[in-house]
Amino acid sequence: MVGALMSMVGREIRGMHHAAYVLAGFALGSQLLALVRDRLLAAHFGAGHTLDLYYAGFRIPDLLFATVASLLSLYALLPVLSKFEAESQGQMVSFLRHTLLFFFVAMGVISLVLFFFVPKLVLLVAPGLSDAASRVDLVPLIRILLLQPILLGASNIVAALTQLRHRFLLYSISPLLYNVGIIFGIVALYPRFGLAGLGWGVVLGAAMHFLVQVPFFSAEKSEHLPAPIRWKGLAQVLALSVPRTLALAAGQLSLLALVALASLLSPGSIAVFMFAWNLQAVPLTIIGVSYSVAAFPTLARFHASGEREAFVGHIEAALRHIFFWSIPAMVLAVVLRAQLVRIILGAGAFDWVATRLTAAALALFVLSLTAQSVVLLFARAYYAAGKTKTPLVMGMVSVIVTVASALILSFGFHASQFWRFFLESILRVSDVGGTTVLMLALSFTIGSLLQATGALLYLKKEFHISYAGLSRLAFQSFSAAVLGGAAAYGALAAVGLVVDINTVAGITTQGVLGGIVGLLATGGMLLALGNPEIAEAYASIKRRFEGEPQVALEPTDVSS
Repeated sequence: MVGALMSMVGREIRGMHHAAYVLAGFALGSQLLALVRDRLLAAHFGAGHTLDLYYAGFRIPDLLFATVASLLSLYALLPVLSKFEAESQGQMVSFLRHTLLFFFVAMGVISLVLFFFVPKLVLLVAPGLSDAASRVDLVPLIRILLLQPILLGASNIVAALTQLRHRFLLYSISPLLYNVGIIFGIVALYPRFGLAGLGWGVVLGAAMHFLVQVPFFSAEKSEHLPAPIRWKGLAQVLALSVPRTLALAAGQLSLLALVALASLLSPGSIAVFMFAWNLQAVPLTIIGVSYSVAAFPTLARFHASGEREAFVGHIEAALRHIFFWSIPAMVLAVVLRAQLVRIILGAGAFDWVATRLTAAALALFVLSLTAQSVVLLFARAYYAAGKTKTPLVMGMVSVIVTVASALILSFGFHASQFWRFFLESILRVSDVGGTTVLMLALSFTIGSLLQATGALLYLKKEFHISYAGLSRLAFQSFSAAVLGGAAAYGALAAVGLVVDINTVAGITTQGVLGGIVGLLATGGMLLALGNPEIAEAYASIKRRFEGEPQVALEPTDVSS
């Protein structure tokens, strides 16, 4: 029984669409657990001071992960591992094991140093929460959470081999376990240990994220690897990784700056910002992350073997399907934002004011869904090609634009009554306090849109990507999405006339029916327009359930 389960979890999955759908399916499961997690947090604490502390506590550990732990990330490891694999499977495994040991030692020393400096760092990452009463809870929480980047970083290293073996099912289980640990912390540990219990739940989830991959990693056979070759390989990884790590750190710096600004606003602003951030991460993970992760190993292999045409075709195929899925998701999420937030988070201490603010922030965040997905694929295409400087430069520019936009928009929001009234009216929060936090979400979207525009230009310039098919697809998807959004809005209005939307059952009925009508209208319009991507998606899902064999690339994967 156990052996059969392990065999199923560790089996290889090939084919970009097949792998992407497996990743997307498990990403959906993981995000559903994340939504359960957020609902529990919202119900227990509401959008208030306690959750401000909880979310602020992640900023230092997450920055540590982005700046240090990801130096040995799977995206830098995979190209080097592919070269080792071509020479000797055993030496490749040996190199990865030495890399893991090096990581544990380095991260342990750095985390220990940060442990003692946490009280000083709190003043920088959350200036609005630096009073004595807040620090009593925040400092111990951050110290506990410093274990998280160590465990997640180790998991990331082991995941390089997991992805190289195309064990996407195993790769997808880890995030599920991470959220299980956090939920356990909310339900079982918080009542006994307070805010520290939430931190220990995060650490438990990170430990399971790592440990689930260890049996497969340990079962790999290794060979002796001479020290000079070992250190040379590590130097190659670091040379590839430093720009990529700085690019990842750029995203965390944006988030760090926005959360720091939110800490200076009204109580609960960090919670509203992070709830909306987590909600927009659901479609981003299912679409953008799934396709970029699924495409990366194949892109690395194509580039290493010099198959440029296949490399370009794989990027074009991934881009087409990212646009195909993300544009309708973006429009429907904006239309259904209030229903989504109320269904997912509307319990206990999470009141209607918090619902409306979070829904408005979600609408602004989700406008960058396609842009964020494009940036994820762009970065992985460059990492697969061993070119890490371009994503770094674009990431740093995005940080500057995001932070500058946040400052300018926040100032303008208070200085101009017209600007404030215009935005509050569009987002339907003109009678709600604390709306300045919406400027932080809007600034993030502005930075993402700029970064995605640059990404598309660089992909065309560097790899000669053809956007002829993409332009057609973008028009079809947007047209269908607008029709679907209008149909969903009409359904919301119609259902609202016959059900009590002030109840859980009523708002759920309204949201579900509106979503179904919107999806049917979107799909019908795509079929009417003769969209080929919807046929490809259906065929790939059908092959999956009929159990037909998958190969690395089908002819449809590289068609334009």
